[in-house]
Amino acid sequence: MLTYSLEKNPGSPLYEALYQHIREDILNGNLLPGEKLPSKRALSAHLEISKVTVEAAYEQLLAEGYIRSQEKVGYFVESVPQRSAPAPLPVFPVAQADSCLLDLSANSATGFPFSVWSKLQRGVMLDLNEKLLQPQPNQGAWELRCAIARHLGQFRGMQVDPNHILIGAGTDFLYNLLIQLLGRDKIYAAEEPGYDKIRRIYAAGGVNCISAPMDSRGVLPLDNAQVLHISPSHHFPTGLVTPMDRRTALLQWAAAEKDRYIIEDDYDSEFRFDAHPMPTLQALDRENKVIYMNTFSKTLSSSIRISYMVLPAPLMAQFQQRLGFYSCTVASFEQYTLERFLSLGYFEKHINRMRRAYKALRDQLLQLLRECPHAKRLTVLEQDAGLHFLVKVSTALSDEELESHCLSKGLRIRTLSSYYHGPVPESDRNCLVVSYSGLRKDQLPLLKQLLAQL
Repeated sequence: MLTYSLEKNPGSPLYEALYQHIREDILNGNLLPGEKLPSKRALSAHLEISKVTVEAAYEQLLAEGYIRSQEKVGYFVESVPQRSAPAPLPVFPVAQADSCLLDLSANSATGFPFSVWSKLQRGVMLDLNEKLLQPQPNQGAWELRCAIARHLGQFRGMQVDPNHILIGAGTDFLYNLLIQLLGRDKIYAAEEPGYDKIRRIYAAGGVNCISAPMDSRGVLPLDNAQVLHISPSHHFPTGLVTPMDRRTALLQWAAAEKDRYIIEDDYDSEFRFDAHPMPTLQALDRENKVIYMNTFSKTLSSSIRISYMVLPAPLMAQFQQRLGFYSCTVASFEQYTLERFLSLGYFEKHINRMRRAYKALRDQLLQLLRECPHAKRLTVLEQDAGLHFLVKVSTALSDEELESHCLSKGLRIRTLSSYYHGPVPESDRNCLVVSYSGLRKDQLPLLKQLLAQL
C-alpha cells in the first residue's frame, strides 16, 4: 500500500500533495509500468483522507499521462521516461577461491539425523504449541537441563544437579559469561599448543591470557594464573589424554588458592575409539573449583548452537545475583527438540553410529597413508585422538612452506606449529594435524591422488 506523509500547504489543495508523491514514485521507478495502484477507497482509508482527494489526484495523473484507467478494474502505471537511475550500491570484492580440493584443516560434524530430528520437531510443535512461546528460565529449559544431567551421569559418571547447568548459544557466548563472572582482573591460561580461537575470545573480552605449557602428560599448572582453560579428556591438537596423577595435581593446584578455577572443556570426549574415556575433572572435584563445558555442535552440527556449562554451586549463586538479568540465548523450539533427542535415546544411537563411521573412515585413511608413495617419510601419531590425528613428515621444508606446498596440490591442512602462540619446539615441527571428520568416503580416491602428487 502506498504510504505518504501528507501536509496541506496554504493555498495548495491536499490532492496536489498526493499527486506529487505518486508522480515522483513513477518517475523514480518506485512504481513500475503496468503496476496496479490501490483503489480510491482503499487508499483514502489507508491515508485517512477523503475519497474525493484521492480521486482528484488520480484524475490529474491520468490527464498528464502518468497512469491509465481500465473500467471496472482500476488504475495502472503508464510507461513514461524515468529519471536517471541512482548510483549503484558499492560492490565489495569477493575473496577469490583458492586451489583447495580437499580440506583437512578443520573438523565438522557429518551424518546429521534429519529424519529423526524433523519427526521430533513435529512432535514438539504439536504437543507444546503455546508453551514454546513462553519465556524460558535464564539457565535454559528445565526439561533439557534434566536430560543433560541424566546424560552426564550415564556416560561421564558425573553427578550433576540440573540447577547448576546453564545453556547457551555456543561456547563463545558461555566463555564471555565466564569472563564477566570470574572477572577481568584475573590471569587466564590456555594450553600451548591449543585451539587458537579461545585466546582470541579472551583477548576480545579484555583479559590477560597467557600460555600454559604442556608435556607428554598434559598441561602443567601455573603459579601466576588464576583460571586454567584445559581439555584433559582429549586435547586439541595433540590428542593427549591427561592421566590420573596429573588430574589430581591440577585439582590440588586449583584448591590451593581461593580465586583459582579450572575450565574443563570436554568438547570431543565422545569420539574415542580404542579406550574408555577418563573420569572428568568435574567428577573428581570436591572443592567446587571445576567449571565443566561441552557442546552439541561437534556431535550433531555446527549450526545447532547449543552448548552448556556446569557451574559449581557457589558460582551459580554468584551468576544469578550478578548476571541473572541475561536471558537464555537458545530458542525454546530447539531446546525441547534436543531434550527429546536425548531422553528417547536417539543421541546415544547417533553417537554410536557416528563413532563406528568415523572409526571406519580413520582406518581407511590410515591405510591410504601406509600405501601412498611417501609412506616412508610419514609417521602417524596419536591414532586414538578422536576426529583428528598427527602425521610427522620427514622434509626439509619449513612448516609454512609445507602448508603452502600441500595447498598448491589442492590439499588444505594445518601444521601443529600453527597452533602455537609462542616458540615452537623442534620436536613439534613438520607435523601435520589431519582433521578428517568432514571427509567423505567417496573423496578418498581424490585424496589418494593428491597424496601421490605431494
